[in-house]
Amino acid sequence: MLRKFSNSRTLSDNIKLGSLTAFSAGMVNVVSVMLFFAFTSNVTGHYAVLAEEIAKGNWYQAGVVAAWIMFFFLGGFTSNCIIIHFNKNYTYLSHAVPVILEILCLLVVGTYVQFYYAETLLETEWLVGLMLYAMGLQNGLTASISNSAVKTTHLTGLTTDLGMLFSMFTKKEYRQNPQLRGKLKIQMSIMVSYLSGGITAGYIYMTIAYNVFYIVCLFLLVVIGYDYYKLKYYELVNRRELRSKKDHYRYIAPKNKKKVLEKA
Repeated sequence: MLRKFSNSRTLSDNIKLGSLTAFSAGMVNVVSVMLFFAFTSNVTGHYAVLAEEIAKGNWYQAGVVAAWIMFFFLGGFTSNCIIIHFNKNYTYLSHAVPVILEILCLLVVGTYVQFYYAETLLETEWLVGLMLYAMGLQNGLTASISNSAVKTTHLTGLTTDLGMLFSMFTKKEYRQNPQLRGKLKIQMSIMVSYLSGGITAGYIYMTIAYNVFYIVCLFLLVVIGYDYYKLKYYELVNRRELRSKKDHYRYIAPKNKKKVLEKA
């Protein structure tokens, strides 16, 4: 999921990345709605609220919403900045760092809410901003490494694309197109995972309250750990293959060389 970049990624890589990260994004969004009454995995609604507050002349509220949009923007900026500067030499690390930052943000929010949260407006505004930054990090990461094939928090665009895809599948020639079929698989998996994550988070929040933040962090750690395990596994396989080739040249090749010399 995190080991490959852009066109070297397979359909399976994008489906795994989209499913797992969309599941966590759905969890974060539902928890933020239940706890803070604010969406944090998308900003379309915040643009509408910003316009409304400006029209009403509520400059403080407009400034808060503008800051939330900026937090989401900074998340995407941070992810892509890390990737384009370090992807060439440290591919896995550059892809894992945005997820690690996301985990840290969610840990801060979860810990603060559990032990210090007094439910003041100022606290809520900062915590929502931090969660928006975390979601911006995730959306920027998935969009950047998948060449924009995977956007896990962008359900408005995804639903639009699904509507267009299903309309195209009314014609046989499009139904047989492998690229369109692959795109449908990715987007359906993201939609189902996002919804499943939201339902799961809602259920968990009603039973164990704030601990749901730690479960999301654990889930993201599994994403990082799974890829790290695969990376080490392939390194081990390649090392063994290389050792096997060296043994071949050391013990087999000289015998063949001797036979060739004898025939000559």
